[in-house]
Amino acid sequence: MLPSSHSLLTPTPLRAMAVPVRPPPHPPNRGGPSFPRPPACGAVPRAAPSLAAATAVSTLPPAKKKVLVPIAMGTEEMEAVILAGVLRRAGADVTLASVEDSLEVEASCGSRIIADKPIAACADQMFDLVALPGGMPGSVRLRDNEILQRITVRQAEEKRLYGAICAAPAVVLMPWGLHKRKKITCHPSFIGDLPTFRAVESNVHVSGELTTSRGPGTTFQFALSFVEQLFGPCAAEMTQVNNNLERSVEVNGIEWSSDHNPHVLIPIANGSEEMEIIMLVDVLRRANVNVVLASVEKSTNIVGSQKQ
Repeated sequence: MLPSSHSLLTPTPLRAMAVPVRPPPHPPNRGGPSFPRPPACGAVPRAAPSLAAATAVSTLPPAKKKVLVPIAMGTEEMEAVILAGVLRRAGADVTLASVEDSLEVEASCGSRIIADKPIAACADQMFDLVALPGGMPGSVRLRDNEILQRITVRQAEEKRLYGAICAAPAVVLMPWGLHKRKKITCHPSFIGDLPTFRAVESNVHVSGELTTSRGPGTTFQFALSFVEQLFGPCAAEMTQVNNNLERSVEVNGIEWSSDHNPHVLIPIANGSEEMEIIMLVDVLRRANVNVVLASVEKSTNIVGSQKQ
């Protein structure tokens, strides 16, 4: 039972006493200056804002980081959708822009993606990041688009972030001359096309304003690298998925046999998680599974959960 509030609040008389004040002990200097340890994520100390600053913050919210992800017929859908999904989760304003005549493009494994706007509508906009997905022939079609080339070259000249993954570093950036004085990586099947003194075989490589990566399997790392560069390491830590989850190798003890390609139905609706859909579809289709995406809505055009 807790003591009454009266006994807790009644002051106890104390005799005056002198307490010597000593400076706190310091650890011995081991040959170098000591620096304060940076605070952990979520524990960053903040100074109390002034009234004017508080008013400014309440009336002028910080502008979102603007990101351009161009897509084309034959773009690798996992790369485009994961890039957009991860960056939107981190708070970026992501624009999917089509370099085709139509906003709807058919990606490399058959999924159809509807862009937010045509690339021409982005010609005069300023972006904090331009990120090029790979895939074939999508990378070639991105390379041949003059508007996208001007946007990306301007991005590099003005020292703002840009990047490419999969085939795009070799197929797109090299012809545009945006690989010069940079170390880059790309999909293993295109690594031989890179200058040997520029090529690195890492999953993600950051060289100044340019970030490159290898392919669909490294897209999460690629996207999280941009989150860290745009928003800081704490944002990247909060955005990343848990890669340490255990998985069972054997789902059940039944041995399934089939004399035909499996047929898989994936129902989708407005608000479905687009990264989960695209990864399921892409991986299964790469294994020659016949995948049918079926809308439970009145329209076959679905707006995913991260659409803003």
